[in-house]
Amino acid sequence: MQSVFDRRRINGPEDSSAPIFADEHQKSPTPDLYKARHNRSVSDIRPIFLQPGLISQANGSAYIETERTKIACSVYGPRQSKNTAYNEKGRLNVEVKFTPFSCERRRAPLRDAEDRSIAVAIQQALLSSVRLEHFPKSTIDIFLVVIEADGIEGCVASGSIAASMALADAGIDMYGLVTSCTAAVIGEEIWIDPTQEECDMANGTLILSCMPALGIVTNVWQSGRMAISQVLACLDTCDGRCTDIHSVVAQALLNSARSKV
Repeated sequence: MQSVFDRRRINGPEDSSAPIFADEHQKSPTPDLYKARHNRSVSDIRPIFLQPGLISQANGSAYIETERTKIACSVYGPRQSKNTAYNEKGRLNVEVKFTPFSCERRRAPLRDAEDRSIAVAIQQALLSSVRLEHFPKSTIDIFLVVIEADGIEGCVASGSIAASMALADAGIDMYGLVTSCTAAVIGEEIWIDPTQEECDMANGTLILSCMPALGIVTNVWQSGRMAISQVLACLDTCDGRCTDIHSVVAQALLNSARSKV
């Protein structure tokens, strides 16, 4: 008797159920979310821990931790590019990798679209801050390892800060330090430095990367649905927080330089 089971195809289950979609109109802050922010207001950022010079084998390195977001960054170069045409400006390469245990669901060791999108956002945030014209036919490689992730937005913001600090620790010529901050529109409020749960509940999110010392914006990454007035409000709020983060980064680099003397 011939079996009716076709081994050449992936047969689906006999029983199935319709997907359930969350109602977007039910998105509203709850008391549990306010408690999860550890009693910080909607305009406060999470505590930041920074440590430059973490990896001794690299030309420059940095480690950043903002509660559930932990990223280690290493910089190698500038080194001569091989098998490439001559270019008056150097190249800045950014690579992001997630550890298998960084997320709630175990990640595969292979790179995916999420890794590349985060790397592109960090590269765009740093590209205009590095004086690549001083490194003709050279390459600067930045490697970021996400030890623990609390959303894509947090990885982009924290990764940009760590990468800029690592470049400064490596002695790369830069116009200024790059800092980054995230904002989310939840209901009628703007929440600064949101967590993964808050970003999932938000109507839209925005990441601002800038050089506060020069007053220059290097990159803006916006997703979701936001009105123009909300975008401008997010930019103004994030700009002030980037200035506060810049002082923290500068102080960490100063303390590291003093400890080496």
